Amino acid sequence: MIARVRAGEPEAYAELVRAHTGIALRAAAALGAGADAEDVVQQAFVKAYCALGRFKDGASFRPWLLSIVANETRNTVRTAARQRTLAGREAAFVEAEPLIPESADPAVAALEIERRAALQSALEKLSEEHRLVVTYRYLLEMDESETAQALGWPRGTVKSRLNRALRKLGRLLPDAEPREGGDERE
Repeated sequence: MIARVRAGEPEAYAELVRAHTGIALRAAAALGAGADAEDVVQQAFVKAYCALGRFKDGASFRPWLLSIVANETRNTVRTAARQRTLAGREAAFVEAEPLIPESADPAVAALEIERRAALQSALEKLSEEHRLVVTYRYLLEMDESETAQALGWPRGTVKSRLNRALRKLGRLLPDAEPREGGDERE
């Protein structure tokens, strides 16, 4: 599809935009863009289009785009006049993709909301590199190689930082129980 875009076919880029807008919005929201997530994503798509000449043939578009989204989010957050609050980030993240179905048991839904708030709070306490690696790997559901590509880090760095980040999250969330099939905590 990239070859079609480079050949000047406008519909090909529109297809890429449609295919990746959802994940880009989730990334921007999860990384702190808040109410500016749509603007961040729009700007990221413009920058990606302008930088297509530097896109490596055979590479995966999604991690490349998400690294642009992450940079654009970081720039937006840094230049914002006001600090985003934890509640604002959580609300933006929830709006990006509803995670609790309306038919859910209210008690279960309340517990999930509490867990998400605790996780968001714990993520805020991590260093930026640890927060990024956890967000890309688990919240955006990228595999290890996509995470490495998106962050511009070697795969071994992703593994080691993810391991350290998960251990720190385990200490910050002592009441968290491992999910079925998950790794046991140390």
